[in-house]
Amino acid sequence: MQDSPPPCPLVVGVDVGGTKTHLVARAGDDVVADHVRASSGWRPHDPAAAARWLADLVRTALPSGAYPSALAVGAHACETPRQCAEIRVALQELLGVPSHIVGDAELLVPAAGLDEGVGLVAGTGSVAVGVLPDGAPVQVGGWGAVLGDEGGAAGLVREAARAVWAAHDRGEKPDALAAGLVAAFGVPEVPALGAALESASDVSADWGRHAPVVFAAAADGSAPARAVIAEAGAALAALVVRLAARGVATDDVVVAGGTVLGQPSLYEAFTTALAEALPASQPRRLTVPPVEGAVALARSLL
Repeated sequence: MQDSPPPCPLVVGVDVGGTKTHLVARAGDDVVADHVRASSGWRPHDPAAAARWLADLVRTALPSGAYPSALAVGAHACETPRQCAEIRVALQELLGVPSHIVGDAELLVPAAGLDEGVGLVAGTGSVAVGVLPDGAPVQVGGWGAVLGDEGGAAGLVREAARAVWAAHDRGEKPDALAAGLVAAFGVPEVPALGAALESASDVSADWGRHAPVVFAAAADGSAPARAVIAEAGAALAALVVRLAARGVATDDVVVAGGTVLGQPSLYEAFTTALAEALPASQPRRLTVPPVEGAVALARSLL
């Protein structure tokens, strides 16, 4: 009697986003679990709490009796190798399996089936990541909606407000961009936009949700809105240029994020600026969920 083949090891990949978390577990090509939940309670700056949160997620999402052979996580706001390593050590102590923790943007390149390249995200915020020749990960951009995140939704709204204020200071009549922002923030006139932006309880989310106003104004002929979008695309390309200057391989740039992929004018502005700055770089839209990158990283641990 022929022996049955040994069971395939179970690998688990997790993408912890700012809003939602996606877990996929596979044994070979078979999907054992595909679980989505809110990211509420995720505390990446407390390694012990973050590890407990991830361990609870794994235990909840996997079927009874299933146990991972390897686990990889792409984690929102896991911003330095030290921070990620501390979470990994704490998680391995809880689960007792090989684990790997990276920033969530680091999932894009493996999700696209590539061994090297740049992962660029422009959703509510923006960031680009890559790997140095010595294997060390490097991240550029981000820094939050108040000071950075150019090319993300919140950054677009911030720069649109600045453009509207500049036009107001020049004595110009409000155009479609000014009218759109005034209506979106529920204020009576352009000067009141400052207080409305400053009073946001969650700056990234509260500013970022108004980004469609910028694109609608550009479609309506607003020159300031079109300039904001062009500058945002150039800012995203500049992130890739920074990585190239530090020695990161930039032949392939894997792009994800609802803002840049959902707005053709921003994607075109980015690809145009990238072609001018780094003609050899090839932008690639990510067409699979980023969690697939975590699954690929988990498989590499076996």
